[in-house]
Amino acid sequence: MNANDTLAWIRLCRVDDIPPLGSRVVERDAGNLALFRTAQDRVFALLDRCPHKQGPLSQGIVHGESVTCPLHGWNIGLDDGQAKAPDQGCARRFPVRVEAGVVYVEGPPLRADARPPGGGTGGLAEPDPLCPGSGGALAPTVGDAQRNG
Repeated sequence: MNANDTLAWIRLCRVDDIPPLGSRVVERDAGNLALFRTAQDRVFALLDRCPHKQGPLSQGIVHGESVTCPLHGWNIGLDDGQAKAPDQGCARRFPVRVEAGVVYVEGPPLRADARPPGGGTGGLAEPDPLCPGSGGALAPTVGDAQRNG
């Protein structure tokens, strides 16, 4: 991001487009984004890559506020992206908010390198400072969105 860019809330889909205890994928050139919905209708966003062997987290099983990677069974916290002990690693997180049943993810201004479900665009390219090795900075407010509508 350069000095002229600011973060914006990007509309991606409706909460109802994400199955309960399931996920939805936003395809991006910079790596797919996985949106997860818990049984309590909380919504979280992670980069769709397990920190272990880059497995697609969107194809994993959502339980509580975690997802189990389909490749090797690593449990990843949806709220912090952290692998659960004894495993170590972090999946990149994205700030999420839900308003009137619509899911928004915070990122740089819209760009053509992202394709949310149902069309539209979204530019989500900034690294997560709480995930070692990802570089960059984002506010640590990811996953704190409650369904408001």
